[in-house]
Amino acid sequence: MISRLPPERRGLIVAALGTSLTVSWASSYYIPAVLAVPMADSLGLSPVWVFGAFSMAMVVSAMVGPWAGARIDGAGGRGVLMASNLIFAAGLVLLAVAPSPVLLFAGWAIIGLGMGIGLYEAGFATLAGIYGKEARGPITGITLIAGFASTVGWPLSGLMLALWGWREACLGWALIHLCLALPLNALLPKGTGSFTGATAPTEAGPPPSRLALVLLAFVFAVTWFNSTAMAAHLPGLLQAAGASTAVAIAAGALIGPAQVAARLLEFGLLRRFHPLFSTRMAAAAHPVAAVALVTFGGPAAYVFALLHGAGNGILTIAKGTLPLALFGAAGYGQRLGWLNAPARILQAAAPLIFGAALTAWGLSAIWLTAGLGLAALIALLVLRRS
Repeated sequence: MISRLPPERRGLIVAALGTSLTVSWASSYYIPAVLAVPMADSLGLSPVWVFGAFSMAMVVSAMVGPWAGARIDGAGGRGVLMASNLIFAAGLVLLAVAPSPVLLFAGWAIIGLGMGIGLYEAGFATLAGIYGKEARGPITGITLIAGFASTVGWPLSGLMLALWGWREACLGWALIHLCLALPLNALLPKGTGSFTGATAPTEAGPPPSRLALVLLAFVFAVTWFNSTAMAAHLPGLLQAAGASTAVAIAAGALIGPAQVAARLLEFGLLRRFHPLFSTRMAAAAHPVAAVALVTFGGPAAYVFALLHGAGNGILTIAKGTLPLALFGAAGYGQRLGWLNAPARILQAAAPLIFGAALTAWGLSAIWLTAGLGLAALIALLVLRRS
């Protein structure tokens, strides 16, 4: 029996990995919102092209995710995550010096490679390799920290943009990867199974059924679609429901705190229950919020934001904890990569699809995401604990 990891060492790993993932999210997923317009203006492009390059990056991340997961299963996550920091830095430097749209797209393709091996899926697989089925708590812990990526990333990107310019902001994020995130990932245990308790990460059980895998991939795909659609169009949706611009912005600001509050609930009370229970509750949150918004209009904007944010917060954790609980730790990383590949691709298309629906249907566009959320809930009800 290999000895348990001391609690203080576990806390250090969660803090280090959570912080490095915060940098990775802030310097990839969250920079277009601040830098896309100045980036496009300097190259004589429409911002649509920059967002298109970002969508391409998400498709690239979906393609490399299963490979990264398999690599982490076999050799542990430290090397993969450290490589992601170098790749992120290289992509950001290429963006910073890009003189043409061709190199801009090349820079985003490299960042997409970093996203495929350096975001939540890689972090979850790393923790599963260290802790086995006991990784639920650490997985929740890193999402609590990295949940502040937009809170940190948007203001910091905006500050660097205002002081120096968008190219220097990209160089700044590259430097943060090399000087902060890379050393933090170097603190992680070297391989899989370094520290385990009663449950070893290499334990193998019966192979999961194809139906269960398809259902879970569907759940992840539609919930990521909803999350990305709301991130891109929430103010417009709330205004279509009758909320003022000020109310729509204020309500949108509640999503982040609601996500963190829900993750704290998962870390505390809900950890006593099977992850399938909390995931079902979370999947129901968006459809309920949609009914409230359509029924009561603008005055329900705050309720909608709180319910959607809370559900999204737990669903992010469920991406890591539910496959671990249902299928075990053996082959977890590669399986997680395949389960999330459709989600990444649908996520790339979500802003365009929901934006077109909002333009054509107004508030009724919410029935698209509500219907998908209800379908995800039905799929989760079909799934069983074993």
